[in-house]
Amino acid sequence: MQKKLHVKKGDTVVVISGNSRGSEGKVLEVVREKDRAIVEGVNLVSKHTKPNSKHPQGGIIKQEASIHVSNLMLKDPKTGKPTRIGRKLDSKGKLVRYSKKSGEEIK
Repeated sequence: MQKKLHVKKGDTVVVISGNSRGSEGKVLEVVREKDRAIVEGVNLVSKHTKPNSKHPQGGIIKQEASIHVSNLMLKDPKTGKPTRIGRKLDSKGKLVRYSKKSGEEIK
């Protein structure tokens, strides 16, 4: 069984440690087996590529590398600051994520 992580694809997150500390972006992909996520504009690495149909010139391309989810915190929908999340049952009996800082439900 896959374990649940506090980040999902499409979430806006803030990087709390590492070289990209303080930057924020949208989660593009989550790799649950390795507890890692790829965040837009964060942890950029240079990749050398041969010419192909996508990049006819080839050369050095900057792209996002994965970052460990422990270095990410969800951005609070109300305050815009980093927050921890909790899980609780809503009125329909469905488990939803909520912000510990503001109590706001995370969509």
